[in-house]
Amino acid sequence: MKTLAILAALLLAGTTAPALAQTATTPDVQHEKLWLGSAWYPEQWPEERWEADLALMKAHGANVVRIGEFAWSRMQPAEGEYDMDWLVRAVRMAGRHGMKVVIGTPTDTPPAWMTQKYPDILRIEGDGTVIGHGGRRQFSISSPRYRELARDIVGRMVAAVGRDPNVIGWQIGNEYTNESYDDAARANWHRWLQAKYGTLDALNDAWTTAYWSQTYTAWDQVPFNEEVGNPGWMLDLKRFITDEWVAFQGNQLDVIRAGVGPDQFITTNLGGLGWANKFDRYDINRPLDFASWDNYVGSGHLLPDRNGATHDLVRGWKKRNFWVMEIQPGFVNWAGVSNMLYPGETRAMAWQAVGHGGDGILYWQWRSALNGQETMHGSLIGPDGQPLPIYEEVTRIGAEFARASAAIAGTQPVSPVAIVQDYDSRWAIDFQKHHRDYDQIEVLLDYYRPLKAALGAVDIVEAAGPLSGYRLVVAPNLNLITDELAQHLTDYVRGGGHLVLGPRSGLKDAFNRLHTTRQPGPLAELLGGQVEQFYALDETVAVEGGTAAMWAEDLSATQAEVLLRYGKANGWLDGHPAAITRGVGRGRITYVGALIDDALMATLMDGALTQAGVERDFAVPPDVELMTREGQGRRVVILINHGREERRVPLPAAMTDILNGGITRTLTLPPEGVAVLQRNP
Repeated sequence: MKTLAILAALLLAGTTAPALAQTATTPDVQHEKLWLGSAWYPEQWPEERWEADLALMKAHGANVVRIGEFAWSRMQPAEGEYDMDWLVRAVRMAGRHGMKVVIGTPTDTPPAWMTQKYPDILRIEGDGTVIGHGGRRQFSISSPRYRELARDIVGRMVAAVGRDPNVIGWQIGNEYTNESYDDAARANWHRWLQAKYGTLDALNDAWTTAYWSQTYTAWDQVPFNEEVGNPGWMLDLKRFITDEWVAFQGNQLDVIRAGVGPDQFITTNLGGLGWANKFDRYDINRPLDFASWDNYVGSGHLLPDRNGATHDLVRGWKKRNFWVMEIQPGFVNWAGVSNMLYPGETRAMAWQAVGHGGDGILYWQWRSALNGQETMHGSLIGPDGQPLPIYEEVTRIGAEFARASAAIAGTQPVSPVAIVQDYDSRWAIDFQKHHRDYDQIEVLLDYYRPLKAALGAVDIVEAAGPLSGYRLVVAPNLNLITDELAQHLTDYVRGGGHLVLGPRSGLKDAFNRLHTTRQPGPLAELLGGQVEQFYALDETVAVEGGTAAMWAEDLSATQAEVLLRYGKANGWLDGHPAAITRGVGRGRITYVGALIDDALMATLMDGALTQAGVERDFAVPPDVELMTREGQGRRVVILINHGREERRVPLPAAMTDILNGGITRTLTLPPEGVAVLQRNP
């Protein structure tokens, strides 16, 4: 306990960082209101059915619908033949029912005539397997021919509906997933390497190819596959794949941008449950208007902290509000157990998205397809065209969105605290985990949970982005720190910010090589200490005030002060520093060298918030999530009871109950209960 007292005293020393300067963006079509809808596939149904579908959508409160993303064979039934008339009719019919339309480009599912005539467009796995027709994502993102065919069909869609007043935006493709290892991709890879390194000598030096006699004397000797290999090669391959996706996306984005109305947005719906890292999602989103993702639970039930953090991750891709382009209507078809969510859980899931910065929620899908790989997936209406039980719950969501839209429009989550998430570092650790159970997302969530429990909003941002507005920045897994990034972080600290680094920080450089300065590498001098040795743990070890498991680092402190020490451990760590901290000018840098238990982490983060001068939001009972959005002179509070027991929530001041009307000081939330409140800042 003596260590905890020292911890509190050290954290309270020093001055605070500058106050967060962040303002709401001007409302546009993305967030001028709350948008609610679903994915509709009119090409799968007789046209005489369309009116009934749209009437049912309108009845549950929908104001937007997404169409087109899997309809290439309907738009282009044969080479040289096009049919966009049905698309125009569907868009205009939706408009007559008071709904706007998001157009999805159909490039995730090329038609059979195309894959048969042009087999060079097919995706090839790293082991040489050719992916044939019958599913989706069977195309090569690197194929020049496929990019040309994609550009053609998208251009014709733009010509047909790009200026239609009912169209508010475009979604490029669907859930970017797989790269290809075909000849065109291989040639692009070798050109990419030549452009980056210039000479083979530079490449060999960067990757340390003298190891295991990997030295290359020709560009085409450099491997191009999915095998485990040199970590520098693997890291560059991830960066190359990112650039290929950016180019594939840009091929469509350019033609859309050139032909659509100025008020139409362009986005893409990223899948992989948000945290997938096959490519850098910051780079993917840079040229887009805002980020979108597909929010699914799968088996079991909503994990509020993880799901909320995923929303925050998505918001951080562009540092602005986002859309959920697909959300499950009760259940899916692909999980180990595709169970139904609890009554009210679908509603809670929608409001959680809004609370974390979601402005648009679209269900996947509207109506069950009669056949196909996702026939058993949840939907709002059945194959008979009649509402399913979940329709009533979504109708309640629609009514509540309509009631709350005016108060929420133009607001966004605003936080004085940021967590850093870095794709290069995630790749570097995953390539060489050193402990089979080391899960970087779980490590991040260990820091996230106590911060989010104290605050209505927490940002998750890229390491190289602007940090000066944050009082506290936490980097749980910043394994790869370049000299440029080190300077960026140093400037933040010297400017008055508090930087907390987690284990494994600063081990690698830009080429995934070990730094010649021990961890945290180029930040060791700023820290006034370093990591003497890291240890993957096969046992739990003692830390004063708690325990550590899985990973622990032996720290030394030359100018820093000891924040935590190990107790009885593995013999190597006993009594040595586990966390150190140093005040630098008006700021502070802290290094936590172990994966510590939840209670000790809560103490550590509470002290960091206090030292940084962060004002906490009001406390809520267990299982209740507090979310806040600000802007346009308003502060909106959203509360959700994710538990199975009723919870009473005292409020710090009288607030307007937006969903039920009136002024309240105390709420009672049933299981899955939601409250939306307004309080002037």
